[in-house]
Amino acid sequence: MSETAATRRGRGRRPAAEVRAAVLAAAGRLLLRDGMRAVTFDRVATEAGASKMTLYKWWPSPGALAAEAYFTQSRSTLDFPDTGDLRADLIAQVSAFVRLLKDEGAEKPVTELIGAAQLDPALAEAWSESYALPRRELARTRLRTAQRQGQLREDADLDIIVDQLWGACYHRLLVLRVPFDESIVARLVDHALYGAAPRAS
Repeated sequence: MSETAATRRGRGRRPAAEVRAAVLAAAGRLLLRDGMRAVTFDRVATEAGASKMTLYKWWPSPGALAAEAYFTQSRSTLDFPDTGDLRADLIAQVSAFVRLLKDEGAEKPVTELIGAAQLDPALAEAWSESYALPRRELARTRLRTAQRQGQLREDADLDIIVDQLWGACYHRLLVLRVPFDESIVARLVDHALYGAAPRAS
């Protein structure tokens, strides 16, 4: 090993924020490439050039690390747009989510993360606190803006709209286990915004 590599891998040589970012990046790569089983403290520490004891100090389980790594990897992809056109923004965001699952390798890891969370309390908490609830709040924030602008009824249930849109994707992914792609997104959005009743002429 070169002196430079040895220095970078030495304990305490890098700022904590840099080490944490390297660990999350390494865990995210392993998760998307090889799935949940690849995200072990041993393997991530080696990949990131970090101390395994540091990982034990920062994360209660490899599952919790995998959940945070997924959130970090997906954050920029799943940014919520606000162009002023609610329908277009919802289509753009849900489409980005479906592409992440279907085209960018996240389908298997997400399925494994949610499945493992049923048996790993630390992972369940990390998934909820680091990913699911923040993502939900981003959607609710965009919907509240639309509500204030008169694009949604004042009594519209924003949580139900979120459930209809993203819940439909998770239902197909995890429960029905049927194929789906971006072609469903516009229809999901239209049903969430306008319902299934005949529209007034």
